[in-house]
Amino acid sequence: MKTVRKYLQQEDFSPAPPVLAERPSNLDPYKDIINGWLNEDKKHWRKQHHTAQRVHARLAKEHGYKGSYSVVQRYLKKYRSQETTKGTLELVWEPGLAQVDFGEADIYDNGKLIRGKYLTVSFPYSNNGFSQFFGGEAAECVCQGLKDVFMYIGGVPPLLIFDNATGVGRRVGDAIHESELFGRFRSHYHFRVRFCNPYAGYEKGNVERKVGYNRSNLFVPVPHIQQMESYNRALLDMHEKKAEELHYKKGVPIRELFEEDRQALLTLPTKEFHVCRYDWLTADGYGKVCLDGKHYYSTRPEYARQKVLVGIQAHRVDILTDGGQAVASHKRAYGDARTDISDHSTSLAMLLRNSGAWHNSGLRQQTPEPLRDYMDNQPKEKRRDCLRIMNELTSQYGWAAAIAAMGMAADRGGMNLCDAAVLAARITGYGIDTPPEPGPPLSVYDQVFLGKGGAVS
Repeated sequence: MKTVRKYLQQEDFSPAPPVLAERPSNLDPYKDIINGWLNEDKKHWRKQHHTAQRVHARLAKEHGYKGSYSVVQRYLKKYRSQETTKGTLELVWEPGLAQVDFGEADIYDNGKLIRGKYLTVSFPYSNNGFSQFFGGEAAECVCQGLKDVFMYIGGVPPLLIFDNATGVGRRVGDAIHESELFGRFRSHYHFRVRFCNPYAGYEKGNVERKVGYNRSNLFVPVPHIQQMESYNRALLDMHEKKAEELHYKKGVPIRELFEEDRQALLTLPTKEFHVCRYDWLTADGYGKVCLDGKHYYSTRPEYARQKVLVGIQAHRVDILTDGGQAVASHKRAYGDARTDISDHSTSLAMLLRNSGAWHNSGLRQQTPEPLRDYMDNQPKEKRRDCLRIMNELTSQYGWAAAIAAMGMAADRGGMNLCDAAVLAARITGYGIDTPPEPGPPLSVYDQVFLGKGGAVS
């Protein structure tokens, strides 16, 4: 009867949202404590936040909680699912502005697998982007990569937005601390720079997406390269395929939008910037200088334990005289493992002074086995002659040609400078296996001097 009366008196039968009634829990007295811990977590790195297991352990130890772990686990799951997700503000980018960031990828460099860094410059207005590959993230790499992109697109973005952890500088509070090389580079090209706020990756979200896109499209499968500068030039051309696609939001070809980016670029300066950092380094007893704490480069024997001027570039390290002339040049090494890089000419100069060190020299290890065995079996004076031949041929024809020519001379049973020099000249000239050109016909001389074939009119 009461139920009938209830529905007779009811005027609105619209459905109402369900209300879940919470059952009492033995965790209720502790929820404020847990909430306090979770709120404190928001101030710290996400990898050091409380887990359900840690909350349960603290409650039991510090507050005498007797309940089960599963109750705590369900509460944390519900608490975190109800937290308001932080929204992302959609930023508007004007033509010409660019974002810069590094990505990481593997390549085979002359057959050796290395993990390097690729600098990506992205233009949010058009969604176009360019990448350049380097061994690391040093200021020399950033400046060289930017210079290559500027030269390729024919202009300079008026504003570049960087991450707060690149090799060019860092933002600490309101102060910007730039490296000296990057400061000179920025002054030369007249662009402005802005560093993102810490933990604010959304401020350069376009380039972060571009970094991932380029890794999947430019570095899969893993590239095999022979020369880094040539590979980087080819990377710049690869943007053309992406430029033919439609912008994901504007529905216009990226190539057309990028023309608007180009119109907003600053003019290139009349003189190119030489991306090189100079430093005075002290050579050790072996005549080697150490860069980045772990990479050793040979200088000259006479530079041992002396200060040496070093030109540090993105791909190369040059050993210089006081006047700036290069006396040795090395491919720059990167990574955490120690490296020792020697110049053959400097090693030969040291061995000529002490040929008895041949058996324990690094140069011997780099010599092909047949020639190495030949020199091992020579008496001391003859081995010094071989080293002298190797030094002269290397300075004139290069290490590879010198070693090849000496190896061929040794196979023929002897070693002298004249024979080896002829072989080295042929190797670097038209090739050792290329037959000589036939030259002009000699039949006319036979006719004149031998009377063969009839008289010549």
